[in-house]
Amino acid sequence: MVRVAIVVVTYQSEEVIGPCLDAILRIPEVEIVVVDNASTDDTCRRIPATGVRLIANQRNAGFAAAVNQGVRATSAPLVLLLNPDTRVETGLTSLTDCFDDEKTGGAGGLLISSNGRAQSGFMARNLPTPAALALEVLGINRVWKGNPVNWHYRCLGNDPMVPAFVDQPAGAFFMFRRSAWRQLGGFDESFWPVWFEDVDFCARLRAAGYLVRFDPSARAIHRGGHSVERISPEIMQEYWYGSLLKYAAKHFGPVSFRVVCLSVAAGAAARAVLAFPRGGLRVVAVYKSVIRLAFARLWSAHRPDMGRSV
Repeated sequence: MVRVAIVVVTYQSEEVIGPCLDAILRIPEVEIVVVDNASTDDTCRRIPATGVRLIANQRNAGFAAAVNQGVRATSAPLVLLLNPDTRVETGLTSLTDCFDDEKTGGAGGLLISSNGRAQSGFMARNLPTPAALALEVLGINRVWKGNPVNWHYRCLGNDPMVPAFVDQPAGAFFMFRRSAWRQLGGFDESFWPVWFEDVDFCARLRAAGYLVRFDPSARAIHRGGHSVERISPEIMQEYWYGSLLKYAAKHFGPVSFRVVCLSVAAGAAARAVLAFPRGGLRVVAVYKSVIRLAFARLWSAHRPDMGRSV
């Protein structure tokens, strides 16, 4: 019986999907499905030649919805979520071995940049606290990376070559148990089009009592951000902040949520001032919309978004 299904979600991925599929096609006894979110480049034309199953959406359903599509289209008990800009360098045995413990709900592996460096701070994190998100949107984590809150959030004290229990492996190279996915109702499709859906899924795994592991014996080269590069900076800011606020509304209490809202507004105002000399009124308008969103959420009733069932 095939034990692992690999789900790859693509969007404008023609330049990276070939090496990604070439690598995983060398892994024996896996199911592979690519779910494309209405790419307008040659992504979909490149995939059939590999023999890999393709689900081509006619509209951008969002990352979470595409993941759920891919999981539903497969049947293996373990699912590997893999970004198209990754290239798996090892087999998957070390990840699948993590699931010999029935308490394990998810596991991630080592991500390496093209320069050969481990992507520490990204590939394994603790779940964000209200303080971590506040410092992030205020820009403090950028100028003072070693502050204790950021150090804990990004697991900067962890040795990347040592297996560990973590809260949140990167969704770029993340294996999870199908039964846990079904129990949780899948990925929350209200995180549209992207960002924080993997963080939310890991938070719900932990809340359900599952363990989440990091094992560096499984390794992949990861370019990072290739689909995001296709989104205009203005729209990208609105999507990222919108998903961050959605996560905060869902997982934090009313007071903490409002602190995050105010931090988003203050951070966006500061960024608008700093960006004005380079970007002019166009950039200011972007951050103005972010501030407006933060205050709209601040004064609205605190109602956690429960997400959509699979």
